[in-house]
Amino acid sequence: MMVIAMWHEFLKFANSGAIGTLAHYSVLWILVDLTGANPVAASAAGAFTGAGVNYFLNYHWTFKSRLPHSRTMPRFFAIAMFSLVLNTILMAMLISLGTLHYMVAQLASTTICLVVNYFASRFWAFGGNS
Repeated sequence: MMVIAMWHEFLKFANSGAIGTLAHYSVLWILVDLTGANPVAASAAGAFTGAGVNYFLNYHWTFKSRLPHSRTMPRFFAIAMFSLVLNTILMAMLISLGTLHYMVAQLASTTICLVVNYFASRFWAFGGNS
């Protein structure tokens, strides 16, 4: 039963990430195409927005946390920064092999980061809820 509950929670985590990504890309598109903003700045604004959406959804929906934001938020963003570094290292390693298309390498990197992020979020950022 515990495995089924964790799988359900993992799917909610992945869906939260997808919604956060949609928020990121929406802000990017709105700022660039509708206001003429610089794409790099717009992407940063979008990433910040997406991270905020992810945090909100994971706090309230995925993990139903009752812990103080002063504890969960810094941990959530530390995981996000670690994930950025991990993604970059994985991409560099997989691309350097020279046998993978960059999108396949990104898919593999994203999958690994998703699993790492889930467990880090479940047991560290939002852990201790039950």
